[in-house]
Amino acid sequence: MVKIKSSEEIELMRESALIVSKTLGMLAAEIKPGVHALYLDKLAEEFIRDHGAEPGFLGMYGFPNTLNMSPNAQVVHGIPNSDPLKDGDIISVDCGSIKNGYYGDHAYTFEVGEVNEEIKKLLKVTKESLYMGIREFRTGNRVGDVGYAIQNYCESHGYGVVRELVGHGLGKKLHESPEMPNYGKRGRGKKFVEGMTVAIEPMINMGTKNIKQLKDGWTILTADGKPSAHFEHDVAIVNGKPELLSTFKYIYDALGIQSDEEEEFRGKKLQD
Repeated sequence: MVKIKSSEEIELMRESALIVSKTLGMLAAEIKPGVHALYLDKLAEEFIRDHGAEPGFLGMYGFPNTLNMSPNAQVVHGIPNSDPLKDGDIISVDCGSIKNGYYGDHAYTFEVGEVNEEIKKLLKVTKESLYMGIREFRTGNRVGDVGYAIQNYCESHGYGVVRELVGHGLGKKLHESPEMPNYGKRGRGKKFVEGMTVAIEPMINMGTKNIKQLKDGWTILTADGKPSAHFEHDVAIVNGKPELLSTFKYIYDALGIQSDEEEEFRGKKLQD
């Protein structure tokens, strides 16, 4: 059953989401060749706690860390380790926080050093597909409209759209109804209404859509060993339209990137 949020609840969720956004922004300045994921994980845990929140993933379903960190051919749910990042790697960093009883949960795939053009294109298309999906998250549309927009765009570039892992509703629980697949048919599935809150997160593979799981019970890999990209935002329906609760602004500030990609989905001016 979908849990509709009041405007007050949406503001509490925005607070939790922005803690994640600021955590990812802090990490953006630290992600470079030679750094290892366990170091970044410790930084993230300290940052979240220092901002009056608790890590959202730590201990959930038995997960041992604050961050899901998934480099290269890992799709999602990678466990941080002590292997140093290398020039040319990419790494998906998925982070959660909980504050005032509500979750924030979003993700960004970072470039490590100099990344080749083929991988840059995968990241660009995947992030563009995220906003195409968000654009369809409005009153009267349905789950399939979001999935179709993401799937159609990514497959038109020859990429594989993961089927087994999906976005989800978000609120007092990390995973609420409805599930938000990155594939689908227009006009199918749950209808969107005012006050719905979801995490939309395309997981897109350079090659096959097929995946496999490591014996650690967590890490998901592409079946063909090719790279995968993952971007995620928290979104609410406010006045019938999609409004971002999370932001990549802090990442872009750290990396010196200029972008207006979020402007059409921004209901409130962000505080620095």
